[in-house]
Amino acid sequence: MAERHHNGKAGWLRAAVLGADDGILSTASLVLGVAAAHGSRDALVIAGVAGMVGGAMSMAAGEYVSVSSQADSEKADLSRERDEIHNDSAGEHRELAAIYVGRGLDPALAKQVAAQLMAHDALDAHARDELGISGTLRAQPVQAALASATSFAVGAAVPLLLTAMVPETSVKVFVPTVSLACLAVLGALAARAGGAKITAGALRTTFWGAAAMALTTGVGTLFGRPA
Repeated sequence: MAERHHNGKAGWLRAAVLGADDGILSTASLVLGVAAAHGSRDALVIAGVAGMVGGAMSMAAGEYVSVSSQADSEKADLSRERDEIHNDSAGEHRELAAIYVGRGLDPALAKQVAAQLMAHDALDAHARDELGISGTLRAQPVQAALASATSFAVGAAVPLLLTAMVPETSVKVFVPTVSLACLAVLGALAARAGGAKITAGALRTTFWGAAAMALTTGVGTLFGRPA
């Protein structure tokens, strides 16, 4: 029976959870802050739409820059490793064998494994076992940017639709209630997918979501007072 592991989901899960979490939290907090400052429904919707678009672009840009930097670093490491293999194949063989010895292989077996892997694909062997770079884990900036922007927009749509649809007098009740429920579900799903405790994941996202919404509501109340 095949074993199930959760670490393979870490990359896409991180981007999706952060994006959706930020989308719900940022937009709900923004709407509640404007509502506390006695903004009209039109003002709330405009603020929500602006927050969704700006937040999605910010997430995309931040993720793209971050992952691009990682990709550039990986390319530089691979280029340097390629040169080292070309200029000192024997030394790189010893280095790879030493890595396998460190992982518990007998020195003679480690040398044999290193020799066979380098004969098959020397750069791939060193990239994977020396640098920790593999094809499935290699940085993909565009994919990460699109995933973050999309998940942010999907998350932001929840409080935005509520703001546009519920009675204006009920916005301050429905938006935080539904948004916190969604954050709890999101935290629970992320924890389950990652093999962690569901309750802890739900409580974390709910606590920080409630704190952010409370603070922005307080700011709106403070600065929305008549002069």
